[in-house]
Amino acid sequence: MGINAFTKLGNTITFTAASTAPTAVQAASSTLGGNQYRIINNGSVTVFLGYGDSASDAANAAANVATSVPLLPSTDEILSFRPNAFFTGKTASGTAVCYITPGDGL
Repeated sequence: MGINAFTKLGNTITFTAASTAPTAVQAASSTLGGNQYRIINNGSVTVFLGYGDSASDAANAAANVATSVPLLPSTDEILSFRPNAFFTGKTASGTAVCYITPGDGL
């Protein structure tokens, strides 16, 4: 069994993480089971990624370092979350543009 390359299964969303997290955006998948996301932190600061089933869930997760996922500066990760998740992020200082693409594969 081989490892499949990442296949895009929805539109890329973007937001600019700052010391106050922006309104969460949904990364909708074009398939029923798509739950992997290519996440790029294109900034020079760590982003504390909030995610959830709703915009408010994502905002609550981003508000607390313990419930967020830290994304190091200039990183490209493929992570698994629930399908059609909402995302936002905050930083300790500065800003960072984040890109999130729903899909499948590694």
